[in-house]
Amino acid sequence: MYIFYFLIIWNIVVFFLYGLDKRKAKTNKYRISEKTLLLSSFLWGATGAFLGMHVFRHKTKHAKFKILIPIFLVLNCVCFYYLRGYLLIKL
Repeated sequence: MYIFYFLIIWNIVVFFLYGLDKRKAKTNKYRISEKTLLLSSFLWGATGAFLGMHVFRHKTKHAKFKILIPIFLVLNCVCFYYLRGYLLIKL
């Protein structure tokens, strides 16, 4: 159950990371690197990244993000499905 709560909190953090980077882009301040945004998305934050991209309209024209974020989202869902099944067996 703790893993579920962790994933919710982490995806909220990633969502706001995209919003923060969008705000910094508009004000010409120091930006969050694309590498950091993609890595946080890959490491269980793809749902937050996908929502952040569309809510904040950020990185939606970058092919790298348009391709990788949905792939990460599918991978995250598949991994969560198998992890959930594994944890249920262990309980």
